[in-house]
Amino acid sequence: MSASLADLKRLMLGPPRWTLAAAESLTCGRVQARVGELSGASTFFLGGITAYGLEQKVRNLGVDRGEAERANCVSALVAEQMACGVGRLFDSDLGIATTGYAEPAPGHDVAEPFAWWALAHRAPGGKEFLAVKSGRIECPGATRIEVQTRVADIVLQQLLEYLAQAR
Repeated sequence: MSASLADLKRLMLGPPRWTLAAAESLTCGRVQARVGELSGASTFFLGGITAYGLEQKVRNLGVDRGEAERANCVSALVAEQMACGVGRLFDSDLGIATTGYAEPAPGHDVAEPFAWWALAHRAPGGKEFLAVKSGRIECPGATRIEVQTRVADIVLQQLLEYLAQAR
């Protein structure tokens, strides 16, 4: 993929012009910070939320409590619900989300860090999300900070690839 983060503004401003919001758990604001580094980000970036716990994901992002409890808030479906939920919360055309384990979690049978990311897209002015895409990122042997940074980089690269294809 030849697009870089510097292309994000151009791709978001279209035409048509699209808006973006982010919901983060694992990356704890890193995605939002990277988008905010761009001059003029306020022309398309509406904001975001860091929702670390189940209650915040359910209350603010509309994540299904049963699914979140079954998966300890870490699944493709939870990431997709977070992406759709942040889109609704900020009334954006695109929502991106991250959730996962930044470190091994023996109590949850997680031997190596991994994450789920998701992207949700709806037509401007539309109510329903037309496209929802998600993926899993494996991070064996990575430190907590390396996992968070890698996942933020990958979700932004996935967003850029999606935008380039959608244009």
